Amino acid sequence: MASGCSWFNWSNAHYLLPSDEPDHFSLPSPTPEWPQGGGFASGIASLGEIEVLKITQFVSIWGCNLSRRGNNGFTFYRPLRIPEGFHCLGHYCQPNDRPLHGYLLVAREVDGYFQESDHISNIVKLPALVEPIDFTLIWSPDDGSEEKYGECVYIWLPQPPDGYKSMGYFVTNKLEKPEVGEVRCVRADLTDRCETYRLMFNISSKCKNFLVQIWSTRACHRGMLGRGVPVGTFHCCSYKGTEKELPIACLKNLDSTLPTMPNINQIHSLINHYGPTVFFHPEEIYLPSSVSWFFENGVLLHRDGMSSGEAIHVCGTNLPAGGRNDTVCWMDLPTDGCRDKIIYGNLESAKLYVHVKPALGGTFTDIAMWVFCPFNGPSTLKLGIVNISLGKIGQHVGDWEHITLRICNFSGELFSIYFSQHSGGEWVDAYNLEFIEGNKAIVYSSKSGHASYPHPGLYIQGSSKLGIGIRNDCARSHLFIDSSIHYEIVAAEHLRCNEIVEPCWLQFMREWGPTIVYSSRTKLDNFIDRLPLKIRLTVANIFRKLPAELFGEVGPTGPKEKNNWEGDERG
Repeated sequence: MASGCSWFNWSNAHYLLPSDEPDHFSLPSPTPEWPQGGGFASGIASLGEIEVLKITQFVSIWGCNLSRRGNNGFTFYRPLRIPEGFHCLGHYCQPNDRPLHGYLLVAREVDGYFQESDHISNIVKLPALVEPIDFTLIWSPDDGSEEKYGECVYIWLPQPPDGYKSMGYFVTNKLEKPEVGEVRCVRADLTDRCETYRLMFNISSKCKNFLVQIWSTRACHRGMLGRGVPVGTFHCCSYKGTEKELPIACLKNLDSTLPTMPNINQIHSLINHYGPTVFFHPEEIYLPSSVSWFFENGVLLHRDGMSSGEAIHVCGTNLPAGGRNDTVCWMDLPTDGCRDKIIYGNLESAKLYVHVKPALGGTFTDIAMWVFCPFNGPSTLKLGIVNISLGKIGQHVGDWEHITLRICNFSGELFSIYFSQHSGGEWVDAYNLEFIEGNKAIVYSSKSGHASYPHPGLYIQGSSKLGIGIRNDCARSHLFIDSSIHYEIVAAEHLRCNEIVEPCWLQFMREWGPTIVYSSRTKLDNFIDRLPLKIRLTVANIFRKLPAELFGEVGPTGPKEKNNWEGDERG
């Protein structure tokens, strides 16, 4: 949630200060010339009957700071330098406390485009893009008395003709209805549903006596199979609004060939250029390894009803493939002396396993990079200034963690990185990343648990405000993997060819470690009962919200069994 999203009452408008234009974000180094082929990084994307172009240059319409303390305001923008033949679909808004890092898509109709299902001799289609029939004033901060506040902000919703959808709102700084020719609506069958994503601001209107909210938006249908293409616009609504479906939509990519997705040479070039360096904590002892090293050092495949396990071939060829996690077989460490060797991993053999997939309707590419650790270490509880080892709580055999690079297919630029953190994670925009060399970001892997974070420091899984929860310590050290070099592409379904052969172990949908239930939950409850009454209930509530897997040794399933293999990341 944006830092400027607290309730602001416009009756305090005399406190408003002019907003400073934020700097436009750019990556630390120029992007290279990508290998040729297809529509990747061509600046334009075909969605079927329309083509879209990404605009990142804006001119401000109106903005303000909400106080004299810091740059906690917001600004509305319109796209600048729209090429001839393309049309604006809506305006953009963002907080002022960050570099300008947004985009808007502008669109034009493709002449003579027909889908394979169309019967050219019989079909008569309505235009893909049309002007709205009118504008409705959705919100303004005053009663229309411009002499009272001077220039102000007025948010308008284009009213589409029947069979069409609006893509975004139109913003003016004067109480004058926009010209209908300044924006376009899109035929409904070329659109998809969108939803609110991150709340940017709450603003109270004096004359209308309700709180208005400004949200960023995203497509409802996301992930590898989703065809929703966000336009980059915002949503404006009443705080008490109960709309089940937004009055604006996103675009839909109806071009099944996904022509802007990168080819195999472009994928390698992207990884070589952007591949992050993953740093492990200087005190980390449970390091990663390659999957083949894990197998060749004696890991066993166990089957339900069998008294002993069988050795796993180095490539995993004897692992059961496909199906679902039915718990009838699992992996476990050997009981001989190799066990202690395996749990500490082998950094020299470690690599990141890469899954390349379409995102945002094929206008972006997600490069999911999975790291495997043979063992997840036990957790440490932070209770104020006291740190308490939790014994076996949190440990398990086999640990799959990942990060995901989101690449813009219009330009080939890194847009954001997803940091997987235990049962959740977070998207971090490129302007908020640390870079170690050129455009290669830094990823910090937490001590023992291997969750990923964008910056060093202590992250608490629980209540950071109270300083109570599971510790996630991150720091740079001499223990690291450079994913731009040490990687293996294991899947890229959009290529639709034999360029990538999935390894056998990727088809293993069961658990990479045994399930063992401890009495650790009872021990933890006994520990909580001994705490002072003042903090006992608070600590108990925090731990009730922690994932259940902390309190038992549960082997995780592999990457392909995770819901984000085909779906979007959480958060």
